Amino acid sequence: MDEKQRILQLRQELNEHNYKYYVLNQPTIGDQEFDFLMHELQGLEARHPEMADPSSPTQRVGSDVSKEFRQVAHKYPMLSLANTYSEQDVADFYDSVKKGLGGEDFEICCEMKYDGLSISLTYVDGRLTQAVTRGDGQQGDDVTANVRTIRSIPLALKDGDWPREFEIRGEILLPWREFERLNAEREAAEEPLFANPRNAASGTLKSLDPKVAASRRLDAYLYYLLGDGIGGDGHYENLMRARSWGFKVSEGMRKVKTLQEIYDFIAYWDTERKHLPVATDGIVLKVNSLRQQRALGYTAKSPRWAIAYKFKAERECTRLNEVTYQVGRTGQVTPVANMQPVQLAGTTVRRATLNNEDFIRSLDLHEGDYVYVEKGGEIIPKIVGVDTSRRQPGARPVAFITRCPECGAELVRYEGEAAHYCPNDAGCPPQIKGRIEHFISRRAMNIDSLGPETVDDYYRRGLISNAADLYDIRAEQIDGGGSRRKSAQRVIDGIAASRRVPFERVVFALGIRFVGETSARLLARKFKSIDALANASLQELMDVDGVGEAIAKSVITYFHTPANVETVNRLRAYGLQMRLSDEQMQAQGTRLKGKSIVISGVFARHSRDEYKRIIEENGGKSAGSISGKTSFILAGDNMGPAKLQKAEKLGIPIIDEDTFLGMVE
Repeated sequence: MDEKQRILQLRQELNEHNYKYYVLNQPTIGDQEFDFLMHELQGLEARHPEMADPSSPTQRVGSDVSKEFRQVAHKYPMLSLANTYSEQDVADFYDSVKKGLGGEDFEICCEMKYDGLSISLTYVDGRLTQAVTRGDGQQGDDVTANVRTIRSIPLALKDGDWPREFEIRGEILLPWREFERLNAEREAAEEPLFANPRNAASGTLKSLDPKVAASRRLDAYLYYLLGDGIGGDGHYENLMRARSWGFKVSEGMRKVKTLQEIYDFIAYWDTERKHLPVATDGIVLKVNSLRQQRALGYTAKSPRWAIAYKFKAERECTRLNEVTYQVGRTGQVTPVANMQPVQLAGTTVRRATLNNEDFIRSLDLHEGDYVYVEKGGEIIPKIVGVDTSRRQPGARPVAFITRCPECGAELVRYEGEAAHYCPNDAGCPPQIKGRIEHFISRRAMNIDSLGPETVDDYYRRGLISNAADLYDIRAEQIDGGGSRRKSAQRVIDGIAASRRVPFERVVFALGIRFVGETSARLLARKFKSIDALANASLQELMDVDGVGEAIAKSVITYFHTPANVETVNRLRAYGLQMRLSDEQMQAQGTRLKGKSIVISGVFARHSRDEYKRIIEENGGKSAGSISGKTSFILAGDNMGPAKLQKAEKLGIPIIDEDTFLGMVE
C-alpha cells in the first residue's frame, strides 16, 4: 500500500473511531492507539500536501486563523418554539393540532429539549460545507471553522441514501463534565464563571480562535432534517435514517398517539434527565408527519405543529452544615453555605454563596437550618429559602464574622457597600497570593509558566510576598536541586518576557481595586505614564470618559499607600513598561475626540477589534449599543437590521469603512 492509499485508509479508520466514541459512546480502541493513528496521518499529510482535504480528521484541531464571522441568510427560517409550562398547555396544544387536522389521526414525536446553541448544518455530496447559528432566525453567524472541531459532527457522512444537498439542525452543547472543568479553571484564575453550559457553549462557538472550540470538547445532538430530497414523510423515521449516516441523534425520542402517553414521557424525563451528561430544560413535541406539519403551518413567530414544554427550575431541600468565609484578592469576605450534598441540575451541590451579611439576614438563616437550593439553569447554586418548620429548638441565627478568618484583622464595611473587607492587604495571605495570581494572569502580565499552585508554593517558601519579588527569583532557587532545571528556566524566561508587556496591561496587573481591563486602558492612554497617573487629582481622574468616582478614589488610595508605591518603584527598576511606548504615543490622536461610535457588520480592511483600537487611539469611544448619544455608526457588510432600523429612527449617520479610514488618516 502506498502512502496516498494509507492516508485514505487512515481517514476512514479515524472517522469510524470518532463515530464510535463520540456518537455511539462505544469506543473500540484506547486514546493512545487513536493518537498514534492520528499522528501517523498528520505525518503522511505533511509529506503529501496535494492530498489536503478539509474533511480530514486532522482538521478538527482548528487553525490559528481568526476573523470576524460573516452573516449568512438561512435558506429556511429558524423559528423559535412557543413555550408551555403546564399539562393544561400541553392539552391545549394537542387539541389545537386535532382541530387543525380536522380530526385526522396523527402521531407526536416526543424529544428532549437540549439547553444549548441552535445550529444549522449544510451537507453537499456527503460533506459538511457550512454551519450557521440561529441568529435572528433569518440570518446567523457562519461558524463552520469552529463546528469542524466538534467530533460528534461528521465532516463526511457514512455511506447511505442521503440526498445530494440537505440541511440538518440541532443543538451545540457543552457536557456537564467539561463545563465543570472549565469553571474550575476559571475559578482558579479568578475569572468570571460561565453561568450555565448554554452560555459556555455559545461563547465557545463564537470564539474567533477555532483552537479554543477544539479545546473545550463541545458535543451536538441533531433533531431536524430539511431539504428537497429528504424523501420520507415521518420526522422520526427521517432522523433514524440520519443516525445511520453518522449523525448523533437522541436515544430518548419516542413516537406517541395519546395525550396520556405525552404526560408519561414528560414525567419520566423530568426525573431521568438528571442523569444525562448534558443540560436539558424541557421536552419538545412535534407532529411527526411532514405533510401534516405543512398543513398546520406557522404563526408569525413559531410553527403550529410543535411546542416546547419547559421543566420547572430544580429545587431541593438540604441541611446547612456550616457557614465558612472566603477572602478574595481585594479583601472582600464572602460567606459560603456548606451543605449536605444534593443532586441538582446534573451536578452534586455541596456549597452555595450567601453573598453578604444582608442576604443572610433576609433569609433569617439559623445554624443547622434546612435550606431550599435552586439552579434553574444557572451554575451558581442559590439558596432561595429556609424550611423553618424543620428548624431545631434553640438554633442560633447565623452571625456574620467580625474578624478576617485568615489573618484576624477586624473587618470593615465601606459606606454604600454590602460587602465586608479585610483591611490588612499587606499581611493577609489570600490577598497577597490573589494579587500575585492576578498579576501573572493571561490578561495582565501573561506569565503563563506560573500558576496558582506555584504561587502558593513560592509564597510558603518565602520566595515571594508581592509581585515585585517575582523578578528576584533565580533558577537555582526553584530547580529542585537540578531535577527541574528546564521547568525552572521556563519560569525565569516567562518572568523576563513580561518586561515587554505594554503599559496599559501593567496598570491592569497592579490590581487596583475597581480598575478592570477597560478602565486600565483608558487611564493609561489618558495619563501616558505611571507618574502622571499616580499624581492625578480626583477631578482629573473623573474627567476620563468611563472612570467614575469609585474608580478615581481607588486609584488615589492605591498610590497613597506606601507599600504600593514601593512595589511600583521596584517594578520600574526591574524594567517593566511604565509609560506608553513611542509608537503608542504617536498613534494617539484627537480626530475622534468626544465621539461615540458603534461598530456593526463585517469588514474587509480591518477586523472589528482593530477598528475599536483605531477609534480609541484617536480619542473616540467604541460603544456597544445605539443611543441618542451615538455620533455615527461604522457599518460593514450585513449590518444587523435592528441596528439599521434604530439608526434611521434616531437619525444617526451611517458611514462605511473607507469613509471612516479617511477621517483618521
